[in-house]
Amino acid sequence: MAEIKLKNLSKRWGDFVGVDDQSLHIMDREFLVLLGPSGCGKTTTMRMIAGLEDPTAGEIWIGDRLVNDDLPKDRDVAMVFQNYGLYPHLTIFENIAYPLRVRGVEKSEIAPRVEKAAEQVELTEFLHRKPKALSGGQRQRVALARAIVRTPKVFLMDEPLSNLDAKLRVTMRAELKHLSRALQITTVYVTHDQIEAMTLADRVAVMKHGVIQQLGTPDEIYNDPANLFVAGFIGSPAMNLIDGSVQDGMFVTTGGTRLVELNTPDRARAVLGVRADDMQVHEKGQGDIDVSIYAFENTGESTLLTVQWGKQRVIARGDRHLRKEQDDVVAISLAQDHLYLFDPETENRIRM
Repeated sequence: MAEIKLKNLSKRWGDFVGVDDQSLHIMDREFLVLLGPSGCGKTTTMRMIAGLEDPTAGEIWIGDRLVNDDLPKDRDVAMVFQNYGLYPHLTIFENIAYPLRVRGVEKSEIAPRVEKAAEQVELTEFLHRKPKALSGGQRQRVALARAIVRTPKVFLMDEPLSNLDAKLRVTMRAELKHLSRALQITTVYVTHDQIEAMTLADRVAVMKHGVIQQLGTPDEIYNDPANLFVAGFIGSPAMNLIDGSVQDGMFVTTGGTRLVELNTPDRARAVLGVRADDMQVHEKGQGDIDVSIYAFENTGESTLLTVQWGKQRVIARGDRHLRKEQDDVVAISLAQDHLYLFDPETENRIRM
């Protein structure tokens, strides 16, 4: 087991900055998720930890060792890739055993370790088969077993579920979470899927343009976003971000609607953030503001109403029994204790 420390880590290719002077302390046995859109630097950060990319500047520590100059095979990390990386001509047993054979493990030890790893991911009955005979979820479990069998200090997982269908991703998320708790191995997991991040992580590092925008538990990231990027990236549907100003203690939308009281000084420009779950839907005339329905969606467990709010459209979540039609007028009220205010120039949170 080992902690990971990144100290002032940077990666540049000419004028392009992949990772920009980032420091991060990943604790022993922690499950940390690097989350962000394509090109944000999350995979580059993982590849530097693995030794597949050399940093332009900074230090990488695994446990008490500086590993900048160590080869990937000497860092005692195991990587699980998006595309499984299995050998099609080998059986599942041989695929799982491969890293042990490469490291010269005694032949008598290999079979028991492979069988134990296969049992942990429920693949014992498939050991004689080849990868082409398995489903996508089973192949991903083979890749996990191949990582587990070595009992490394660190797991590195690069979007391991992105090739699976939606239903299988849910199943594999549960398996990954159970396995990580059982094995207690430090894990760094890269994804662009905020649902994966929220359900799997002990802590989440949200990245943009090679910089960590916020680091915290899933609850902290969701309930206390540090800036506009984090607020808009986390949550499904995304947080509603409403342009306007603060005048005489009221938030006034760009269209001139006096919307809600705020305990903050006046501002010529501001962005109000509110999640769909924190907007209640009422009959016309019974809320903070009357709005017309632009689109109505029944998701089964709830309903989503996209409403026209002056020049903007926002999404409110309604009861699953609610039934409305396009162009109907409803009233919306906002949960006063779940509002967020941001500076549109710096994009930072304004504390109220």
